[in-house]
Amino acid sequence: MVLIMQFLHLPKLYTLLVVRLVLGSILLSTLRFFHLQVRRKFGNVVEAFFILLTAVQFHVLFYCTRPLPNILAFSLVNMAYAFWLKGSLLATLRCLTFATIVFRCDMLLLFGPIGLGLLLMRSISFWESVKCCITTAVLCIGLTSIIDSIMWQRLVWPELEVFWFNTVLNRSSEWGTHSYHWYFTSALPRSLLVAYPLCLLGVLLDRRIWPYFFPVLSFVLFYSKLAHKELRFIISAIPMFNLCASIAASRIYNNRRKSMWRWIYIVMLGAFLVSLGCSAVTFMASFDNYPSANALKALHQIGSNSNDTSDKWVHIDNFAAMNGISRFCEDNPPWRYSKEEGIDVSEYQHRNFTYLLNEHPKIEGYRCLFAEYGFSRAHYKIGFRPIQLGFLVQRRRERRWKVDNVTDEDKRRRLLNQIS
Repeated sequence: MVLIMQFLHLPKLYTLLVVRLVLGSILLSTLRFFHLQVRRKFGNVVEAFFILLTAVQFHVLFYCTRPLPNILAFSLVNMAYAFWLKGSLLATLRCLTFATIVFRCDMLLLFGPIGLGLLLMRSISFWESVKCCITTAVLCIGLTSIIDSIMWQRLVWPELEVFWFNTVLNRSSEWGTHSYHWYFTSALPRSLLVAYPLCLLGVLLDRRIWPYFFPVLSFVLFYSKLAHKELRFIISAIPMFNLCASIAASRIYNNRRKSMWRWIYIVMLGAFLVSLGCSAVTFMASFDNYPSANALKALHQIGSNSNDTSDKWVHIDNFAAMNGISRFCEDNPPWRYSKEEGIDVSEYQHRNFTYLLNEHPKIEGYRCLFAEYGFSRAHYKIGFRPIQLGFLVQRRRERRWKVDNVTDEDKRRRLLNQIS
C-alpha cells in the first residue's frame, strides 16, 4: 500500500495515515484477543467492563497508532497476556521473548516476573521454558540483526545498544527525571482514571487475579528505579490493571441491588462519567500539544504560493522535531530539510537555510514570518449568575518561529506580501 502511494506521488502524510491505521488495527486486534480470553476465564460481565474501561481511557487509544517501539512491543504483550489466561504458557514466553529482543529490551522487566511466577507455581517445566526461550531468542536476534544492519549500513542489534545506553550507562536520565513514585502518583492515575481505585479493590475481592496482577505490578516497581520515566514505558501494564478493575466493577454491578452496594454502584457510575470527561479534556489538550507539525504545514502553504522553483532549505531544531514533526510531514522537492544538531544561534546567518523552525524569538539575519502556539495548561474558570465552567489556556508559549532569510530581498518581499 505504501509503495503504491509513493508510485502515485501522493503526499507523505497519506502514508502516515495508512501506517497508523495499520498499527492501530493490529493493536486493537490483540486487545480483542485478550478480552476474549478474559470472557472465557472470568465471564461476560468482566469482559464488558474491561471493554468499557479501555474505551473511556485516553492514553491507550492515543498511543495505539503511534509507530513507537513501545507500542510494537505492546501488541506482543497483549498476545502474551491472552495466551497466559488461555494456559498456552510457551506461547506466552515466545511473545515476551520476541518483544524483548526485537522491539523493547526493557520488556525483560516484565518477562522476568512472569517467567519466575510460572516457575514458582510449577505451571511450566524449567528446562522446557529455557529451551523455548533460547530458541526464540536466537531466531529473533538473527532476524533483527539482519534487517536493522541492512537499514543502518552497519552490524547492529538495536536493543542491545538501547540496553547499554539506558541501563549500563544510565544515560536515559539526560532526557529528564522523575521521583520514584511518579508512576503510581501521576502516570497511572491519569491513564487508568476510574480503573485505578477499582484495580486495588479487584485485587482484594478476587484471589484468582493475584498470579496475573503481582508480576505486572513488579514490572512497574522495577521500572520505577529508572530515573527517566514516561507513561509509554509502562503502558503494557494497563490491560492487566484494567482486568483487575473489571473484576471489581463486575462484583459491584452484580450486587447493585443490595443496600450497601447500591451506593457504591452509584459512585462507580459517577466515576465513569468523570473519567469520560477527563479523557475528553485530555483529547482536546493533546490536539494542540504538537504545534510544530501545524507550523510546517503553514510554511508549506506559504511556499507553495510562490513561483520560485529553487530549493527551499528548512532547518528543524530539536525542539521542533520533538513536538510533531516527522519525515511523514515533509513535502516533495524543491523542499529540502535539515535536522543538523549543535548549531549555535549566531551561526544560522552564515548557513544556507531559507527557513528556520526554531524556538528562539529572534535570530540575526532572519525575520519572523509567524509564530505557532501550543497548549500550555488548562484550568477551571468559575463565575456566578450564571455559573460558567470553562477550560482556558492559562499561558500561551511560543512554540515555533518561521523565518525567512532577509538576505534574499526579492523572496522576502514576495512572502511578506502573501501573508500580509
